[in-house]
Amino acid sequence: MSEATQKVEKVIIIGSGPAGLTSAIYTARARLNPFMIEGEEAGGQLMITTEVENYPGFEHGVTGPELISIMRKQAERFGTRFLTRNVTNVDLSKRPFKVSVGKDDYFAETIIVSTGASAKYLGIPSEKTYMNRGVSACATCDGAFFRDVEVAVVGGGDTAMEEANFLTRFASKVHIIHRSDSFKASKIMLERAKKNPKISFMMHTAVEEVLGDGKSVTGLKLKDTRTNEINEIQVQGLFVAIGHQPNTKMFGGQLHTNEAGYIKTKPGTTYTNVEAVFAAGDVQDPHYRQAITAAGSGCMAAIDAERWLESQGE
Repeated sequence: MSEATQKVEKVIIIGSGPAGLTSAIYTARARLNPFMIEGEEAGGQLMITTEVENYPGFEHGVTGPELISIMRKQAERFGTRFLTRNVTNVDLSKRPFKVSVGKDDYFAETIIVSTGASAKYLGIPSEKTYMNRGVSACATCDGAFFRDVEVAVVGGGDTAMEEANFLTRFASKVHIIHRSDSFKASKIMLERAKKNPKISFMMHTAVEEVLGDGKSVTGLKLKDTRTNEINEIQVQGLFVAIGHQPNTKMFGGQLHTNEAGYIKTKPGTTYTNVEAVFAAGDVQDPHYRQAITAAGSGCMAAIDAERWLESQGE
């Protein structure tokens, strides 16, 4: 281990979306000299979001990468140091905590976990081709771009029903595409979707291919999961709502999570089950998953960490 990594940081922030960057701005201004391990895909889900129109302060909207870039510069201005590598292991069994990045170890009094969550995708090549050009994993982010056109939602859980209902505010028609005829969605959410005149259900159906003209989505190639019969529908948007995967693998069961893998925090705080470890953003938020709520919880984590350090006489 090199000498440089022997020193103990007051705060290490793992992850660099709006939650991590906001916590960096706050901890840096509190003179805690934060060290952020931002990961090789720095910036999180906003980096694959073209237009952000609902982040306060940007009257004409802003692109996801621009928003991240502005936040990062702001964090840097106050003295945040960055490492653009992926964390490979974290040991929370004793303080100072040990964060490993390959062969290098870093030590910290407190850790802010803001590793986010990744949307699950269907995994077909055409889906990647039309990402942000008609294919989205967030109706609340992108729904307003689909006024008066037909769109489809893939999924059978509460998220799919919520996204479909939300999309009917803009789209002329919403097709819910589901592989089987049994739903994971709660009764109330399913009934709400079924009652909505703009929503139609396509059961026993899988998306084979996203069709487009090179610029944007024009339709979908669908397969009947019982007969393997192929047909096509014309839609201008596809919303993938088959769940999110919180990025918690590196903590290997050291932090308490719910059944879906989201880190549990004490209500109204960012405290985890391990003292001096705080969690912010989508990694602990299965409900809202917005840039603004992530940023808000990043601010909370920074203040929680600062107060914890103060209580230790730091």
